Amino acid sequence: MSRVPLVEEFMTSKVVTLDPEMDIYEAILKMIKHDVSGSPVATQDGTLVGMLSEKDCMGIFASAAYSNLPGGTVAEYMVMHPETIGLKADLFTVAGIFMHRPYRRLPVVDGEELRGVVSRTDILRASVELWQHPEGRDWTDSKYLTDDIKALLKRK
Repeated sequence: MSRVPLVEEFMTSKVVTLDPEMDIYEAILKMIKHDVSGSPVATQDGTLVGMLSEKDCMGIFASAAYSNLPGGTVAEYMVMHPETIGLKADLFTVAGIFMHRPYRRLPVVDGEELRGVVSRTDILRASVELWQHPEGRDWTDSKYLTDDIKALLKRK
């Protein structure tokens, strides 16, 4: 009998993080260098304090149409108190969150400590793995499927 897949099994644990006091220009360069569209912002001790996405950075560039390119620190532009998910959350819950919110990733925390990131791509990767193992089909039990997911499945 299989079980519901958990975040900790499919999350990305080696994450590009940013320091809240980092210069925003340096942060953008780091995100480009590592080809990530968003990064958790954490203190030196690993405490999550925010998220910075390419969309947040796009706003910096867009504001330059009215003035010079602004400077500052990551803390000035990050989203503070981002929504998070725990290590033991199931991936169906995360899929539901992604369907109802514009996020592409969620920071994974244990208490306040950043442990990784789970993304839409991680959910898709997990779904492929589960489809490749049909003997584990009891994870599709309807109690895990939200009404929105059921409606999407009916359309197909």
